[in-house]
Amino acid sequence: MKASTIVRTLQLIRRQVELCSIPSVTKVSRKKDPYLVLISCILSLRTKDKTTYDAAERLFKVADNPKKMRMLSAALIEKLIYPVGFYRTKARVILGISKKIISEFSRQVPRTREQLLQFKGVGLKTANLVLGLGYAIPAICVDTHVHRISNRLGWVKTKTPEKTESALMRIIPKKYWIGLNAILVTFGQNLCEPISPFCSKCAVSSLCSRIGVHRSR
Repeated sequence: MKASTIVRTLQLIRRQVELCSIPSVTKVSRKKDPYLVLISCILSLRTKDKTTYDAAERLFKVADNPKKMRMLSAALIEKLIYPVGFYRTKARVILGISKKIISEFSRQVPRTREQLLQFKGVGLKTANLVLGLGYAIPAICVDTHVHRISNRLGWVKTKTPEKTESALMRIIPKKYWIGLNAILVTFGQNLCEPISPFCSKCAVSSLCSRIGVHRSR
C-alpha cells in the first residue's frame, strides 16, 4: 500500500477519534518525564486504561522519580497501584527499575532501545513508547491494537507485533511513528474493536481491506 494512502487513512482516523479519551500513557507523557512514561507503561500491561491512569496518579503523588521510588517498600507500592493487573509483580519490577536507573544510569532513564531492554519487565513495546513519548525519538510502538488494525486495514500481512513493527517502519513516514500508537489504540478501543467493529461508523471504511472481519456493526 502507498505511503500516501496510509497517511490519509491516519489523518482521517485521528480526526474521527479526536474527542475520544486518549490512552493513559499518552496522558502521562504530557508531563514530559521519561521516568513517568516508563513506570506508567509497566502499570498499563494487561490493565484497563482508567485503572492504569488512576494507579499512576496515586503512585506519582508519593514518588515521581527513581530516588523517591527506591525509598518505598514493595508493600506500599502494591497498595498504591492496586488493582492493576499483577500488581505484586509490578511493584517489584518498579523498584528494580528505579534502583537500576540510579546505580547504572546516573538517575536518568536511558535513551536507547538496547539499554531500555536491559531492564527486567521492559519489552519492545515499552521501550519504544519511552523513546517516542518520553524523548521524542521516532519509534513505532506495536501493541495488540496496532498489530490487529494494521493487518485489518491491509497495510501489512504479519503474524507477530515484532514483524508488524519492521513492516510499518518501511511504509510509514518517520514523522508519524510516535503518534501512531495513540491514534490506533484510541481507534481500536472505540471503533475498530477486535470482534464486530463499528464499520458503519468508520471514517476509513472505504480504505479498509477488512482482513479477518467476519461480523461488523
